[in-house]
Amino acid sequence: MTEITAGEISKRAFAIRGVIEGFYGPPWSHIERLDFLEFMADHRMNMFVFSPKDEPLLRHDWAETPDDAWVESIQELRTRAADLGIRFVIAISPGLSIRYSDQDDRSRLISKLRFFADMGVRDFGLFLDDIPSQLQWSRDQQTFTSLAEAHRSLVIGVHECLSEIEGSSLMVCPETYWGSGTEPYLAELSRGLPVEIDIMWTGKSICSATLEAADAITFAETAGRPPLYWDNYPVNDVAMSHELHLGPYERRDPELCNTSRGIIVNAMEMAEASKIAIATVGDFLADPFAYDTEQSWVRGIAAVTKNAQDAAAFEVFAGNSRSSCLSLSDAEEINQALAALEFSNISGVLEPGILAMSDLATKFENSAAHLLSENFVNKKLVSQCRPWLDTFRIGAEILRHLATLAQERQLDSVRASELEPDFTRLRSTGKRVFGDSLEMFLEHLIQESPANTTPPNYNEER
Repeated sequence: MTEITAGEISKRAFAIRGVIEGFYGPPWSHIERLDFLEFMADHRMNMFVFSPKDEPLLRHDWAETPDDAWVESIQELRTRAADLGIRFVIAISPGLSIRYSDQDDRSRLISKLRFFADMGVRDFGLFLDDIPSQLQWSRDQQTFTSLAEAHRSLVIGVHECLSEIEGSSLMVCPETYWGSGTEPYLAELSRGLPVEIDIMWTGKSICSATLEAADAITFAETAGRPPLYWDNYPVNDVAMSHELHLGPYERRDPELCNTSRGIIVNAMEMAEASKIAIATVGDFLADPFAYDTEQSWVRGIAAVTKNAQDAAAFEVFAGNSRSSCLSLSDAEEINQALAALEFSNISGVLEPGILAMSDLATKFENSAAHLLSENFVNKKLVSQCRPWLDTFRIGAEILRHLATLAQERQLDSVRASELEPDFTRLRSTGKRVFGDSLEMFLEHLIQESPANTTPPNYNEER
């Protein structure tokens, strides 16, 4: 395996290597976006899509004209992106309220896009995702036979407008944006659309465990073009808000560089914390066949934490916060230590289990102490990870308690019920660290404790 160095782009690189700010929740600040553009350039990425779900001017108030301050900030982003070799895309999402058959609404949409073009924007998105799956307005129902027909009509109108602008491009996120790639909506939407219009796709699921080249080929057969993947990782919004996605990019077929237009990953609300996973995305997209998941992940942590001591401490924490739809493994160290402790308890040879638990408790305690100390350099990273770090610190204390009970030969005694407050504290944080392993282990010990077991009453009348 030949590893490319920083700054190099493989001949097998994906054509589009992007990030989208497309999550639900508070959008990034202007400073965070400028900083993230620099990070993207350092990691060989070439497209940034600006389309936060909670940016009013791009969704709920899509027809409104931005004020001067908004325009100035976008101009600075666009200019900086261009200087870094990154295409800057603005995507508008009118689908919640637009009347597809109304010429005034269409004119407002075209005017908004032309406004962006006058600012110098040349790459545009028309996003029709996360909207009702049926036509809502009565006139639309009378004009179009289906939502797909209405969407195709709108896309063609927008494309005709943008075709007058030299160097422009258009990407579309459809209402049906995940599945097998054979959906009737997708086929009807795509029929007759110019092939230069990119259609976005998240894969078999909204958050897909895998992305396969064979599925991209199926999509292309239906849509008449390869997919442009909107990959929902490391985003952790909505139902995933209890997870912090710090794991590496994995389970993506390198052959997708030949069967897709590219991949754009959706970041987390926490811009700084997103960098770790996205550093690995950059490595994969720049040279997918030479990508080494774990080596890339270690480099990503080092790039974000700035020094070796900080990186080592953060890697211990991050290794217990890899739960996501992509990950087949999570919190391997704690799984092994808990298994060793359980077997020691069963076999009666307690020393190996006690040692494994005690050593891991020390490791986690030291990591938590350093990350939460004044010595850790990247304060923004710690701030964004703080709820999960607090859970990690509680977990370290629980491991120490487990080691102590085991040392005192009390894991199977009434004293195991002492773990109940620990279990309550861990669960009450609402943040997922250690996968499910620690909670399940504690719950089992507590339930089996003599203090929680009612002895049979042999004097009870029958």
